[in-house]
Parts: sequence; structure tokens; C-alpha cells
Amino acid sequence: MTAAVARPGRRLVQPSILPGFPLAIGITLAWLGLIVVLPLIALALRPAEIGVSGVIETLTQPRVLAALKLSFGLSALAALVNAPLGLLIAWTLTRYAFPGRRVLDALVDLPFALPTAVAGIALTAIYAPNGLIGSLAAQAGIKIAYTPLGIFIALVFIGLPFVVRTLQPVLEDLDTEVEEAARTLGATDVQRATRVVLPALLPALISGVSLAFARAVGEYGSVVFIAGNMPLKTEIAPLLIVIKLEEYDYAGAAAVGLAMVGAAFAILGVVNIAQNALVRRGRA
Repeated sequence: MTAAVARPGRRLVQPSILPGFPLAIGITLAWLGLIVVLPLIALALRPAEIGVSGVIETLTQPRVLAALKLSFGLSALAALVNAPLGLLIAWTLTRYAFPGRRVLDALVDLPFALPTAVAGIALTAIYAPNGLIGSLAAQAGIKIAYTPLGIFIALVFIGLPFVVRTLQPVLEDLDTEVEEAARTLGATDVQRATRVVLPALLPALISGVSLAFARAVGEYGSVVFIAGNMPLKTEIAPLLIVIKLEEYDYAGAAAVGLAMVGAAFAILGVVNIAQNALVRRGRA
């Protein structure tokens, strides 16, 4: 009769060759608490000054609803547009060698390097009715600057690098032998792209799109110049928060900010669940 072999239980803290876990976790929690948790707590407590009815009244104002709808709607649309665009750019930079590739790769980071106000002024100068592209669009009867279309272009501009830089490392690590094996088995280009490459890139693509969306929702500097800032038409939610702060309506500004945080957390939570499901499915 053989003796049963005892299986060790799952440890709460996995062993590591690096010492100092208590110190490391303490510094991590303290840093996150000071930088992330405390500001969120302050943001959640400030609307208590006007009560639940005051918060509801603030958030149901037509001007607030229009600003929230504009910010979240255009941010989601810009992130979705950045998905195929960022995938194409990342694929080109990773899989092809051509003159000027390094310059093009550096240009991808330009929205990261530019101050947001400078980016907003530059976009306005280009897409205004008297700008280089805006004047050509005006001849065709299309107005870009000071419209939702201008805001959309600005959000695409600032969100594109997140998708590209998230996909590039995954593409570099992706084994091309898998694609070659699929080709030898008779797979077409479309089948290789949809059944071999895309499933491997999908978790990273979702991460990049999520980052682009999160950045776009809270973007202010690069959007405020090209938006036109017309209430109920081209006024973004971050600008509305600034306006309320200038009017000393701190509780109202905090209520709008809290609504933005809650909506962003909910959307990103759903995206994170979908991403984890894709990762588990890929490991199965």
C-alpha cells in the first residue's frame, strides 16, 4: 500500500530569489495610496457637499450630458479607428526594412514628446479654415476645426502611439515560422492574418486600444484649441470641469470628474475582463 504524497498548498506569497518583499510591498502600497487612492477618495468625498440630489441635478444638466457624451463617444470612436491604423503601422515598422524606417518610428512618439498645448495649436493651425488642410477641406464644404470632427482628429493623434507601442514588442516576438507553417499547409493570406497572427495580437491590441481610450477621455490641452468650446456642441467634459472650477463650483466639478472616473473604470473593467478571457483561451 503506497503512501499518499502530500501536495503543498498554494502559498499566499510566492518565493523569490530577490529578498525584501515586506519593504517592497510597503513602499508600493504607500506610493499607490498617496498618488492614486487618496486623490480618488478626495474626489469621491467632495460632491458630498451638495448631496445626492445635487450630484444628480448637476449630472443631468443638458450641458453636462452633452459634454460627457461628446468626450466618451469621440474617445471610443478614436480608439477604434486607432486599432487598425496602429496595427498597420506597427506591422510596417516591424516586418519591413525600408529607407526612413527609423525616422518614421521616431515620428510615432511625437504625440508623447509634444506638450499637449503645442499639439493643440499645431492641429488648429493645420485644420483651421485658413490652414493647410482646413482650407482644402473648406473648398469641399467640410469644416474640420471647431467641430466634433476636429476633436476626433486630435484624439486619434494623441492615442495612436499607445496602440503602436503596445503591438510592436508582441510583433517582434511573434514567431514567423508559425506563419510559414500555415502557408505550407495551404492557408491563404487572409486565413494566416485572421487565424494565426490576429489571435496572437488580440490581447495586446485590446490593451493598446484601452490605453488610447483612457488617454482620450481625459485629454484637454490638445483638444481645447481645436474644439471651439461651444456649449452643447463642441464642449468637452474636461473643459467643463475647468469652467466649474473657475466659477468656484468645486463640488460640481468633482461630481463631473467622479462621473468620468466611474464611467471610465466600468468601460475599462469590461475591456479587461474580455482581454483576460482571450488570454486564457489562448493558453487553453
